[in-house]
Amino acid sequence: MAQTVVIVSGGLDISVGSIVGLSTMVLAVAAQETGSIPSGILAGLLAGLVAGAVNGLIIVYGPVNAVIATLGTMSAFRGLAYLMNNGNSIPITGDSLRALGIGTLLGLPFAIWLLIAAMAAFIVFTRETVVGRNIYALGGNPTVARLAGIPIRRYQISIYAMSGFAAAVAGLVLASRTMSGQPASGSQGLELEAITAAILGGCALQGGKGTIIGAMLGVLIIGVLNNGMILTSVPTFYQLLAKGALLILAVIVQERQRARSGE
Repeated sequence: MAQTVVIVSGGLDISVGSIVGLSTMVLAVAAQETGSIPSGILAGLLAGLVAGAVNGLIIVYGPVNAVIATLGTMSAFRGLAYLMNNGNSIPITGDSLRALGIGTLLGLPFAIWLLIAAMAAFIVFTRETVVGRNIYALGGNPTVARLAGIPIRRYQISIYAMSGFAAAVAGLVLASRTMSGQPASGSQGLELEAITAAILGGCALQGGKGTIIGAMLGVLIIGVLNNGMILTSVPTFYQLLAKGALLILAVIVQERQRARSGE
């Protein structure tokens, strides 16, 4: 969902998987050093927010193309996560964190309730707020948006900071399931899945077009694909091939539709 907002604004964030891994490591270290799970959670979320803001600052004041900037920080953040414990995972103890990973409420896992809350917040943000509408204007035509008085630089930094924070929330869920900080396991490849879900949901890579509901449909498609391949014992290498092919196919279909509509 956060990747959808980034793409709608005319950008792209390839570093989200690395931010997930980094945030779990920061959470684990902070929880271990302070003996407090809430302090660890706060530190992990703050790490994601700062990492996203760093992306935005590089893109705005570099100035560096969003793809190149986040490709570089993807490697840098992953390296930082490895350096925090020489590439090893860090165990986390605490029932309050474990509850998020395995607990349920009204028959649904806590993680699903978190997803529903995030979806509702993103829908309201993109549809009902002036900032959300301005993001669509920014992605549709940056020149017109600037002439209309939209503070483009401030928006871009905030959008990438939001993306980093969303990745940290995903890291919190991952840490609650594994009860450890993981520099790479579980988070590698998430950037591909996030981008693929957004594109499948109708996001235009040129910006200015995309919906949160569409992104969720994209997530469901990828989830069904992943589960189907696992249940049918498709080898991991073929699963990667299928995901890459799905992204390419989605972009080809989108570009042909765009050409036919004369955009």
